[in-house]
Amino acid sequence: MEGVVKPDKTAFTECWRTSLEKPYIMRLAFSAGLGGQLFGYDTGVISGALLYIRDEFKTVDKNTWLQETIVSMAVAGAIVGAGFGGVLNDKYGRKKSILLADVLFFVGAIIMAASVAPWMIILGRIFVGLGVGMASMTSPLYISEASPARIRGALVSTNGLLITGGQFLSYLINLAFTNAPGTWRWMLGIAGVPALVQFFLMLSLPESPRWLYRKGNVKEARVILEKIYPANEVEDEMKALETSVEAEKAEEGSIGDTLISKLRHIWGNDVVRRGLYAGVTVQVAQQFVGINTVMYYSPTIVQFAGYASKQTALALSLITSGLNAVGSIASMFSVDRYGRRRLMIISMFGIISCLIVLAALFHEASEHAPPVTSLESLHFGANATCYKYVQASQPSNWNCMSCLRSSSDCAFCANGKYKAGACLAVTDTVEGMCGAEGRTWYTKGCPSKFGIYAVLLLGLYIISYSPGMGTAPWIVNSEIYPLKYRGIGGGIAAVSNWVSNLIVSETFLTLTETLGPAGTFLLFAGFSTIGLIAIFFLVPETKGLQFEEVEKMLQKGFRPNLCCSSKDGDDSSKDGDDDDLETK
Repeated sequence: MEGVVKPDKTAFTECWRTSLEKPYIMRLAFSAGLGGQLFGYDTGVISGALLYIRDEFKTVDKNTWLQETIVSMAVAGAIVGAGFGGVLNDKYGRKKSILLADVLFFVGAIIMAASVAPWMIILGRIFVGLGVGMASMTSPLYISEASPARIRGALVSTNGLLITGGQFLSYLINLAFTNAPGTWRWMLGIAGVPALVQFFLMLSLPESPRWLYRKGNVKEARVILEKIYPANEVEDEMKALETSVEAEKAEEGSIGDTLISKLRHIWGNDVVRRGLYAGVTVQVAQQFVGINTVMYYSPTIVQFAGYASKQTALALSLITSGLNAVGSIASMFSVDRYGRRRLMIISMFGIISCLIVLAALFHEASEHAPPVTSLESLHFGANATCYKYVQASQPSNWNCMSCLRSSSDCAFCANGKYKAGACLAVTDTVEGMCGAEGRTWYTKGCPSKFGIYAVLLLGLYIISYSPGMGTAPWIVNSEIYPLKYRGIGGGIAAVSNWVSNLIVSETFLTLTETLGPAGTFLLFAGFSTIGLIAIFFLVPETKGLQFEEVEKMLQKGFRPNLCCSSKDGDDSSKDGDDDDLETK
């Protein structure tokens, strides 16, 4: 049995050559890959839309949990969508599952754009999440089953590229609609366009030949393979498909059809259990380094760093999204050269370093925030001054950060970049009075000379994350399980990823209010350190190994080197890995 085909330079060259000979293949991969673009767009668009949703709905602005719920309900929907997606994939086929995902996504986008209250936005986010969850697991599956084996890795990777491309596009769309009437409605509503495009493109495409063959539609499967493969290869592919499907059915029969029987077999199987230790570890670690706090709340974090302007916050957020896309491309050319484990460990060291420095920068920014004075605050009248400041026992000790942390009803009106300012009540009238004097209104962060360094550190954090922890966990999960357990093993790991994503996105803003941005990033540095230790001890290197070799390695048990020896050094130079496999 051959190992998983991974995209490299040769694979991409072959991909372009084959696509020119058979344009139908690229049309198929691009059409299905739009599911990845939907996934990426939804991840990024809410970060900018949230800034303007807070302006329109004051209840959202004053309730952190409501902001977190608006963001995270799409993740909750995705967990359900991914779960049901597996059942629908098997029963009704990949094509119909993608079509249903498009309908759900389109309906969700319309509901969000037409929302008259926060609960409608949340409802729309759930619909979008259901579509995202189904598309995230179905699109790569459809592409892999309906593409030639020799370029399968390169074609499946287009789904990953479209995810990061969708994120970058969402930031561009956010920036484009900052001054348009309806702002956030356009940002969220325009997501329905690619869903509509994919729906009509998929109508003209066939079902997966593998699914058709499993359902007994052999002639239809052959017709599709004839469009994908040269005539002299079709017969061989039909035989390979027959062998593979029959073996798959036999293996499924040996472990039972019910979820309980499959879980019982997993727990009693050393190889699968150890594979799950590795697979779930990397998926949970991927989320608890805090990546989706950056993707979902990037403009808000930029505001924490001292940039009050929404347009500026969105523009600077483009940097993180662009670097994420570049990192994904870089990963394709490095993951097979340097190995999954090594890239993840290096990535984690970079992530931890960036998070610690970010925490230090936000701490310094808080300590050196501009002071609040009674003269400045009373300048706008006693009724305009924040009540918390008026009631404070020692108002002379207050600075901008003291004002903002005291209550969501307080804002800082800056009189110059780093000079003393006023702590005022958050109302449209008072905000207008502040702006009328050419001053800047701050509600999330304070003016700070450290702000630009925080933005640069966010960029460095993304560079550290994307080539390693961004892509390697998914590759590890495609290689670590025996064939007959690959579906359920990958499903368990994917659900652990979504659940971790939900926990992080639902708690981030609450953490920043409780611990401050500095304490929150330090907490994520702690989680990342635990993740690094877990990866070191639980995750073996799978680079260049066939599936049978991975299975034998897990059967023996994995134990990393804790010290160097000449033997280990020889092994390392031989296979490019620093680890020694020993029997537990």
